Amino acid sequence: APVGIRCPEHSGRAQGVQRVTRGVQRAAFEGVGAKVTRALIALNVAVYVAELATGGGVNGVHSTIYEKGVLIAGHTVDTHGHLIGVAQGDYWRLITAAFLHYGPFHLLLNMVALYWFGSLLEERIGSGKFLLLYLVSGLAGSAGALLLDPLKPTVGASGAIFGILGAALILERQGSYVLGGSAMGLIVINLALSFVLSGISIGGHIGGLIGGALCALGLTRLGRVGAAYGRPGLAGIASMVLVGVASILIAYWKAKGYEIHA
Repeated sequence: APVGIRCPEHSGRAQGVQRVTRGVQRAAFEGVGAKVTRALIALNVAVYVAELATGGGVNGVHSTIYEKGVLIAGHTVDTHGHLIGVAQGDYWRLITAAFLHYGPFHLLLNMVALYWFGSLLEERIGSGKFLLLYLVSGLAGSAGALLLDPLKPTVGASGAIFGILGAALILERQGSYVLGGSAMGLIVINLALSFVLSGISIGGHIGGLIGGALCALGLTRLGRVGAAYGRPGLAGIASMVLVGVASILIAYWKAKGYEIHA
């Protein structure tokens, strides 16, 4: 089952909802320096092309790339009869799943959201910190997905994208209007859709949201503490790394019970 994020104008709720992201769209198209965001989009598209090229069909489900990277705790075999899953030691799945997608529409929705929201956050916090936040949010999304539904195959970038929204919310609460004050509205809309639509990883969305918010808190609060000692960025970066490590440990703890000894 894929993880998916929806931009408000695709949600079927027209007028008021569209106003939430009008400023976001305009600002994103003006942002031309978001190199990491564009690179991440290119990488996601390239991975989807690889899914198609390795026998997965339009949805990519049975491709070699998909089987090697999909997130699942365990109790599963691939097309060759091999046991797969995080419980079997496939820890790379915690991050590779964030670059796989279930069909072109799933990819398109996530890449549009990544372009709009990622461009703005990257320009606000810098490319290096943005990349780290994105990856850590992806790990947190994987941990959340395993916690709530460990045996459901999960793919998609939206755990990381929810992390972007979570970080934007924290920054906006502190007076830095990354998304033009729209972060809370976007989160509410997409969380509501997560509960209404089928095939959505609620745990992946919530986990990514929490991970991104914690990263932003670390960058802002601990960054100010570090500034007092002449190292304004080090404490914030260290806090993001800790969020990533905690996500891996949570995922390991949850998946451990699904290990099968061949």
